[in-house]
Amino acid sequence: METIILNTGVSMPSIGLGTWKSEPKKVGQAVEYALLEAGYRHIDCAAIYLNEKEIGAAFKKVFASGKMKREDVFVTSKLWNTEHAKEDVVMACKKTLVDLRLDYLDLYLMHWGVATPPKEGSIQSNARGEPLDASGSLITAKVPVRETWEAMEELVNAGLVRAIGVANFTAPMLIDLLSYAHIPPAMNQIELHPYNQQSRLVKFCHARNITVTAYSPLGAPGKVRAQNGQLIIDDEVISVIANKYKKSSVQVLIRWGIQRKTIVIPKSVTPERIKSNMDVFDFALSQEDMNVIARLDKKQRYVDPAEWWKIPYFD
Repeated sequence: METIILNTGVSMPSIGLGTWKSEPKKVGQAVEYALLEAGYRHIDCAAIYLNEKEIGAAFKKVFASGKMKREDVFVTSKLWNTEHAKEDVVMACKKTLVDLRLDYLDLYLMHWGVATPPKEGSIQSNARGEPLDASGSLITAKVPVRETWEAMEELVNAGLVRAIGVANFTAPMLIDLLSYAHIPPAMNQIELHPYNQQSRLVKFCHARNITVTAYSPLGAPGKVRAQNGQLIIDDEVISVIANKYKKSSVQVLIRWGIQRKTIVIPKSVTPERIKSNMDVFDFALSQEDMNVIARLDKKQRYVDPAEWWKIPYFD
């Protein structure tokens, strides 16, 4: 397992098991298998995924087995948008710790740079339960990022989390955050894959000693199939490179992310795929192959709040 050193001095495994949209009654078994059978030492979670209790049960079982200690596993979770107010941050973090059955988190992220009120009292809500106004746009709460970040810093000081960071932050948002942060963000977790490479943002983060995690590193297969679009894993360029190294297209995509010095968190609940996703440390893509993949960038986002919030978040 390769690792990346965070700006806190802590090593973070370069591959983690993603748990977004992992099916109930399967995600716990997936976490257990990943840790005990497939060599994973990093699990990526979030309160909004609504599966942290099941993951917590898996953690309890794994650590009780005596085969692995808590300190052997890097655990990330995220603060949801409804909990950005100062008085809500610590309560949200403590709930996540209870659900995950942990005493501390290795990394805690602001999931988005947008605060929202509880859905109660709104005219309507979207499929995610978020409050919408009469025009169908997201209703936001008047909570500045600074207030939330200062509350996140208090979590570090209290020993509840060992590092803090953000997700889905743009460069201007990071510049603003860095202007007042006493504890700089250790991480920015963003959508990264060959069709949405965000090379300038990745370079910007690295220049400021902010590590980058790539979510949706394989694209969004379910969404693409629904739209009858092309899967990244079926891209001819990726397939040719995979054949060259006698690897799968998925393994090439994961290796590509690692060689960009980013953390990669592919999601799966299938044991064979979980194990296969880790089998990427016995080869390296040539610079020529990296250059070829660089030309695949379409700036194509599969996770875009403009679709469900009607807010041009990334524009």
